[in-house]
Amino acid sequence: MRDTFAATVNQAMDEDPRVAVVLAAISANMFRASAARHPGRVIDVGIREQAMIGVAGGLALAGMRPVVHSYAPFLVERPFEQIKLDLGHQGVGAVLVSIGGSYDAAEEGRTHQAPGDVALLDTLPGWTVYAPGHPDEVRGALEAAVPGDHPVYVRLSGTANRTALPVNGRLSVLRTGSPRSAGVVVAVGPMLDRVLEATADLDVTVAYTSTVRPFDRDGLSELVGAAGNADVLVVEPYLRGTSAHEVAEALGDRRHRQSNLGVARDREVRAYGTPAQHARAHGLDTEGIAKAARDFFLV
Repeated sequence: MRDTFAATVNQAMDEDPRVAVVLAAISANMFRASAARHPGRVIDVGIREQAMIGVAGGLALAGMRPVVHSYAPFLVERPFEQIKLDLGHQGVGAVLVSIGGSYDAAEEGRTHQAPGDVALLDTLPGWTVYAPGHPDEVRGALEAAVPGDHPVYVRLSGTANRTALPVNGRLSVLRTGSPRSAGVVVAVGPMLDRVLEATADLDVTVAYTSTVRPFDRDGLSELVGAAGNADVLVVEPYLRGTSAHEVAEALGDRRHRQSNLGVARDREVRAYGTPAQHARAHGLDTEGIAKAARDFFLV
């Protein structure tokens, strides 16, 4: 996904003179050729993440389209005040592209982990958020985001699904349950393949999205209306319950049950380990998702 991101943005720089890249040392080698071709449009501020967002805000105010990139905690959490003020309060946008995700950089420790990034951006209005599940979806998200002017967050992952799906803001149905099905499972981004395997023996509808915000409330309402039960399980690669309010809004006109899987809110995994070990600890491996789905739907 990181390679696709760099290739897509480098091409955009060649085609659109508004596009500028702002870095804080991370991935600088991927944009050296563009820096030579387009002097002044690749800006590396060093390890000064707050300044990185401030520079992006200034570029946006000057009519440029900044693409800002770093690890998720350095891109969203550390400079959040600048995101709130230098972008949001000024009424300008940028395309923030993160790596590391919730625990992709588990070997680097807690400093490089940001499971709360999407939930944090959810406190600000007007953001489009993508969580691609395949490198081709990264390209689709960026091709939709870069030509615009609004604020966009693209959350890259070290894990990918086997097949790319359309990046169109709608829920894509991968499996349709019977008219008496147990309910609907929504898989977000890189969770899809695990969800499909984990629910293979359940009578449920499985839907997918890589467009986290705006959430397809109408699409979810339609799927639940067609299912046998208004029970919804959301499996997200970040903080558990991040999209719970979206499900509640989508289904506010009917009685429903919902459950949420994601990175645990009530504890911190302090061991370094590997991404696979962290996924297992949070119940986000195939076995954990299967158990949670059975416990929720087969009550």
